[in-house]
Formats: sequence, C-alpha cells, structure tokens
Amino acid sequence: MIVAVGLDLVETARIRRAVERHPTRFVKRCFHPDELVELEGRSDPYPGLAARFAAKEAFAKCWRSSLSWTDVWVVKDGVRPVLMTSERLASALTTEHLVTHLSLTHTDEHASAVVILERVEPTVLDPDHGQPPQHLTREDL
Repeated sequence: MIVAVGLDLVETARIRRAVERHPTRFVKRCFHPDELVELEGRSDPYPGLAARFAAKEAFAKCWRSSLSWTDVWVVKDGVRPVLMTSERLASALTTEHLVTHLSLTHTDEHASAVVILERVEPTVLDPDHGQPPQHLTREDL
C-alpha cells in the first residue's frame, strides 16, 4: 500500500552556484561519498548532483521527522537509481514495513525526483536497508 509520495524539482544552476560558492562545505554536508563516487569523471556533474538533491528533498516530503542530508543518498543498481538510507533510517523503515521507490530525471536546466513510500509485508524486507532484497522483483512482493 502506498503511504506517501514526494516530488521535488531543482534548478541545476542553483546547485552549481552552491558548489561554486562553498565547494567543500556544501558537497560534504549534502552528499554521501557514494553519490560523489558515482559522479566522478562526468564532464558535467551538476545535473547528477541536482537529481540527487531532488531525491533527498522528495524523500523528506514523505518522512515525518527531520533528516540529515546524508541520511538518504542515491546509488545506481545497473541503470536504476536506488535510495539508500542511514542505519537509523533503515531501522525506522523496517520497523514500519516501508520500502522506497525512486525515479529521477534531469535536463541541463532542471532535475526532478519522485519518491514513493510503500508498506509491504514484513517478510520481504532486507533488515540492513529497509528495502526488498535486490533479487526480488515487483511481482514477488
């Protein structure tokens, strides 16, 4: 059962300006190291940073309590973006039998993210991440 949907739209130029003004402080405060590794080597990392920032904002709109920027981060499972969470947040998600679904998109000017929180049967949760184990498909749930 879907319990929450969050949507966020970010201007890529806003993220670029923040990084240019405070390169170390902004990046370290807002992005998990795993996110930065995935963007290394890109000729223009700003659309990817903006999409990840939008994902954090979209998740925050679904969640009932305050979060750190690095409590939630985006990694890729092949070509699919996956929302990862801190241990504290993963524990809360697992306790409430919640899983996350994430969709990202971006252009040179904007990035957008949609996060869906879904309540599932407790037997399909991975206790380490509050997510269904990666080998399960949507049909298995």
